[in-house]
Amino acid sequence: MENLFVNRVRLNKGNVDNSKYPFNIKCLSNFDELKIDNSVTLFYGENGVGKSTLIEAIAIALGLNPEGGSNNMQFSNYDDYSELYKYVTISKFGVPKTKFFLRAESFYNVATDISNNSDLIYTTYGGEDLHSCSHGESFLKLVEHRFWDNGLYILDEPEAALSPQRQMTLLCYIHELAKNGSQFLIATHSPILLSYKYGKIIDMNNNMKEIKYEDTEIYKIYKDFLNNPYGMQKVLFEE
Repeated sequence: MENLFVNRVRLNKGNVDNSKYPFNIKCLSNFDELKIDNSVTLFYGENGVGKSTLIEAIAIALGLNPEGGSNNMQFSNYDDYSELYKYVTISKFGVPKTKFFLRAESFYNVATDISNNSDLIYTTYGGEDLHSCSHGESFLKLVEHRFWDNGLYILDEPEAALSPQRQMTLLCYIHELAKNGSQFLIATHSPILLSYKYGKIIDMNNNMKEIKYEDTEIYKIYKDFLNNPYGMQKVLFEE
């Protein structure tokens, strides 16, 4: 794929203490280098496996605000992020037109920072205060108006704000932007986003090996549950 602004991520652990966070996370303790060769890379894995920790470290290493936003946003409401970024080296090719880190858990803070700049709202974010919309609507408005072609976008569990229908809408935005030179690094649990047929899934449950969509646990679980929801509940409830 062309226009890969990030093509390799290295973790320079040196003499770090593997018994301490974040290096005590199994996937990260075994991780040295990841080659990125797809415009949409999806990081998949169970809770606690290190998806958000890694995505956050990559974003900070690229000069983005830990709480989210563009490289021009440097507000801070809390300092609850790991030091992993200090050990991350990013191999880059070219300069993206724009960069943005979008994380569901601190999106409110990003929307507030945007709201405090009325000129920014009208020139860049579609002319509407993001706080005047629902969480999911504001999320998509930001993507619609602020995500441009030839950009680099790091998304941390974007599905948290979105219904399944809206996740499909986001998937369409991702596809169009990727076709027009943008790159995405996405940490997600969403079976809809993970299904993107032109993307590459990195399995953080299994030392960052590439995995096919149909081989992910999340695909198998959703498929089994939706095919037989009441039978699955019978098993879950031990009835």
